[in-house]
Parts: sequence; structure tokens; C-alpha cells
Amino acid sequence: MDKLTHGRLLGTRLNEERLEPELAGTCSLWANHAEEEAATQGVGLMAKIAFIGAGSLGFTRNLVRDILTFPRLADAQIALMDIDPERLDSAQRACEKIVQAGHYRAIVTATLDRRRALEGADAVLCTILAGGVDVWRHDIEIPAQFGIDINVGDTRGPSGIFRALRTIPVMLDICHDMQACCPEALLLNYTNPMSMLCRAIQRATRVKATGLCHSVQGTAKMLARWIEAPMDEIDFVCAGINHQAWYLRFERNGKDAYPDIRAAVKRPEIYNEEIVRNEMFLHLGYYVTESSGHNSEYNWWFRKRPDLIEKYCARGTGWNPGRHRYILDEYLRREDTWKKEVEDWLNEEEVSLARGHEYAAYIINAIMGGEPCEFNGNVPNTGLIPNLPDGACVEVPVVANRRGINPIHAGPLPPQLAALNNITIASEEMAVEGALTGDPQQVYYAIAYDPLTAAVLSLAEIKDMTRLLFDKNRDHLPQFATVRI
Repeated sequence: MDKLTHGRLLGTRLNEERLEPELAGTCSLWANHAEEEAATQGVGLMAKIAFIGAGSLGFTRNLVRDILTFPRLADAQIALMDIDPERLDSAQRACEKIVQAGHYRAIVTATLDRRRALEGADAVLCTILAGGVDVWRHDIEIPAQFGIDINVGDTRGPSGIFRALRTIPVMLDICHDMQACCPEALLLNYTNPMSMLCRAIQRATRVKATGLCHSVQGTAKMLARWIEAPMDEIDFVCAGINHQAWYLRFERNGKDAYPDIRAAVKRPEIYNEEIVRNEMFLHLGYYVTESSGHNSEYNWWFRKRPDLIEKYCARGTGWNPGRHRYILDEYLRREDTWKKEVEDWLNEEEVSLARGHEYAAYIINAIMGGEPCEFNGNVPNTGLIPNLPDGACVEVPVVANRRGINPIHAGPLPPQLAALNNITIASEEMAVEGALTGDPQQVYYAIAYDPLTAAVLSLAEIKDMTRLLFDKNRDHLPQFATVRI
């Protein structure tokens, strides 16, 4: 693995040259010890599951907990990889605590060597961050200088596009290592921007991959709560693109539940919980999957003027109503608190082993021969949604079983929904083309056609902003030999 690739992974906090030798060696010793222990105990590991970017501690800890609840996976090898030895150590300690609490036969290994983690893997979970906070804060702060108010900025728009430009080369490096070390493994991606990363993987590699997001099942639970229905009474069909998928059907005991949702939304406490999404629902007729703050970034209607931001994005009571730079401020706060939070958790006597609602564990269990499961995944559009472009990355129902992942035909979207998806896809396709070819002009076009950007800025202003973003990201975009737009 080249040093540039190593340095781009997960926050670029440290690259291999900067790792203290004793720390670097420790991770290899961990892996050696665990492998030797497995051999001496005669443990026949049924599955090897690799975590790339294991220093994303919340994801890693919760996903390992979920995976080990399945008897078929309870003796798996959990191979953790990160470039930050301190975070890697914390991740290993957390996973080992879960193993001990559940009396599982699983083996946890940790390594700084990505290929070693991937060797022989059956499934790979990716939770990387390419470029640390000091890099990607510019994705938020520079557009703000031009009047573009961004809430999260990890999925699309100028901020999501530049995150994609930094991350796509790293993801492709991971995929190339997978093709060499575990060509039959399934890649489960949790890294944003989901659609653009999955599209690049689908275009440039042969890796079997899908992208996972918790917004589909999370929103379904929210809607069920609003109509006071238990989830075992709810059925739905959801399709579109990541963070902009739509519940085409939402039923309770086989009966359309949309009238009940419309009645619930009329109640002030429900309307105020998700103002942006509820406005979209009332005017477009279908409920969208991602939170209000996020969705306010993906269209023209809510963030193009200060008065609209105040009306729609400052008063919601839900998780993320839309405050400016919400996630950036959260990351900056966590930079100072994550160590204490991890140690507090490690020192707790009781560990919850209850399975969560993330899809990954169910999928891995299914492909390893367990019970099939249905989830919403990000896959190439092979006629699955006929009125979205062929090949585009779409989010549709998928069945996972021992034969792999099998997307389900969703049918055409209502035209008002397809229109918004198609505009977004057009921008994302140009961004991916720019990332794969090193053509900065395609990046400029992608940002120019972003709905929020286009509603706020002229073409000349967009060009000035794009140049400035390129300048701030120069050291993290090796695929661009020159930047002339």
C-alpha cells in the first residue's frame, strides 16, 4: 500500500511515516497473537469480516455487537484496520469487551495493514473519512462565504462533491486491494457521499458492493410512531436515490397509511418535528427518507434565502432541523471528547448485547447461508426505476441470500419525484466523471447544476467558489494534474 493511499484514509491524522515504530508494531503483534490463538484452540472460523476505517468507533462497536448476535457469525474473525493506532486500539478493546460479555468464540484482530485485514475476507465494511476535520471544514466554510448555507454537507452540493473527490481514490484503492485479497467478498459501504462513491465503485471496479444508510428504516419507525402503529404492522416500498428516496407505499396491516400520516402531520407537535420533510410531503405527496436539515440542502426551496432558513430550518424539534454547519460543529466537539467517551464506555460494567437495526449484520448473516433478508441498498439502475438513468446509483429494495444481493424492480417514480432525483443524478454523474478522469471542468459543471448552488449563485460566482475549493483541497486531490476552469 502506497503512503499516499495510507495517508488519505480516515482523517489523514497520521500516515505510515509518522507512526511511532513501537505503536505500528503493536498492531501487527495483535493480529499475530489472535491468529496464533485461533490456530492453537482449533477454532474453525466460519466468516472473516473486515472493518476498514475501524476507528469510526460508534459504527464499529455497534456493528460488531449486531454481527455477533447471529449464531452463524458468533465465531467470526473480526479484522479491524485503521491508520490511527490510538483509535485502532480503542476499537479493538471495545470489540473484545463485546466478545467477552457475550461469551462469543469470535477472534478480534487489529492491524495498520489494509491488505492483511482484507486477506480472505467474506465481507468488508467501510467507514472511512478521507481528509480530517481541518480539511473538510473548508467544504462548509467556503460556500458560506458565497452565501450558500450548508447544514451537513457530506452527501451532495459543493461540499458533498469535494468530499467525493477526496474519497473516491481511496475507495478505489480499497476495491483494488479487495480484488487481489478477497475477490468474492461483499463490500458494504457506510461512507458518504453514498451515491457518488457507490457509482464510482460500480463504474471502475468489479467488486460486489452496495451502500447502506439507516435513513430508510429510521424514517419508517418515525412514521409508525406518528400513527401509533407497531413496526410489525407496517409494510412499505421505498425507492429513489440515497437520502432522497420515497415511500411509494406505506401500509398498516395491508391498508394505505398515508391518510393517517397526513392527519398526524396536521398536529403542530408532529409538523414541527420535521418541518422541511413535512412540507415536502404535503406538497409532493410522498414522504422522503432523510432528515429535514439534510433535505433542505438538496433542493431550491428551503435554504436559498435567510428568511426561508429561519422559517423552515431553525425551528424544527427533530434530530436535525437544519442549523448551519451542524455536523461540522459536532465533529469539532468530538475531537476533544471522544477519548473520554470511549474510556467511560469501556469502564462500564454492563454491556448491552441487544441487536440494533442496521442492515449490515443481517446481510452478512444472509450471504453466509443464514436467513434471507430484505433491505434498501444502493445499486446500479438496471431498469429497476425506469424513469431514472440507466447505470445511475439508485436506492431500492434488495434481497440478500446465499447467492448474494438481488435488487428488486421498483417501477417508475411519480414524475414530481423523478424530476428531483434526475436533477441530482445529473450533477452526481458529472462529479464522478470528474473524479475518475481528473477533469476539473466536470466538477465545475456538477456544482453549477446543484439545485441549491444554482438558486443562490451566478455561473461566474460558482466558478470562483469552485476554484477556491480546489485550491484548499490541492494536497488531497492527486487525480487532478491541473485545475483550469
